[in-house]
Amino acid sequence: MFRRIKQVLSEAMGKLAETLSTKELSYEEFEEVFQEFEISLLEADVAYDVVQLIKKSLADEVVGSRVSRFSNPAEYVRSAFIKSLRGLLDRGVYRGDIIAEIKASSKPYVMVFMGVNGVGKTTTIAKVAYFLRNNGLSSVVVASDTFRAGAQEQLELHSKRLGIPFIGGKYRSDPAAVAKDGVTYAVKNRVDIALIDTAGRMHTDVDLMNEVKKVIRVVRPNMKVLVLDALTGNDAVNQATWFDSQVGVDAVILTKADADVKGGSALSIIMSLGKPILFLGVGQRYEDLIPYDPEMLLRRMFD
Repeated sequence: MFRRIKQVLSEAMGKLAETLSTKELSYEEFEEVFQEFEISLLEADVAYDVVQLIKKSLADEVVGSRVSRFSNPAEYVRSAFIKSLRGLLDRGVYRGDIIAEIKASSKPYVMVFMGVNGVGKTTTIAKVAYFLRNNGLSSVVVASDTFRAGAQEQLELHSKRLGIPFIGGKYRSDPAAVAKDGVTYAVKNRVDIALIDTAGRMHTDVDLMNEVKKVIRVVRPNMKVLVLDALTGNDAVNQATWFDSQVGVDAVILTKADADVKGGSALSIIMSLGKPILFLGVGQRYEDLIPYDPEMLLRRMFD
């Protein structure tokens, strides 16, 4: 993750440091250096709009600066890059403490998971259940995706492996009724949290989106979580915009972050999403779900 981005940043920092070591940096000189940097970022799959965000943030830090002869230009530029990117990455921070919120809420806390086909939603729900269990919280997995063949079987298998209860329904039964059954089970059995899956759908599928709306009306979730694929770049941002306009999105989980070798696609989503990111999926194991942490991402890009 971020392998190519790290290389691009290193090259750009070197050129800026070289300029700053001799004179104050004008905007024209910054533009000249950034032009090559911009092309490299685009080639690393960073979206154009995000490149412009980085450009403005970085210009605010370095244009008009001059490094004294007693200072280290390379260190100065590195600090400026880190500060600029930190400001952009901080936009994705979830400002609360999800574990504390669940523990403090009336039970059950209800999470509804949404997303298009192929983003890894089923596996992600299992990973969240594993994370919650490791933090002392009980959960029930509810498979209200009654349309896709094998969807319930997949979640049931994960539930058995994790040793947590599973609620499903008949094929093509009412998804909202299955979701309600899951919440009722959680109430009766004093389960801390109900994790409700919904059918994967193209975000433009009006009929299936109406099914999600019905599930949300019936169970009134504490949190609506959108699962996005880190490899899909701008399309993921478009999905988030659409889901938010239709049903509202409280937080995001970004899957397959480890598979984005260049790093530009994931970086673009994080910086332009406009929604808090709960977790990043970084592998296939249950433990391969890590809380979103800008400092960890910065270390991967700069260390």
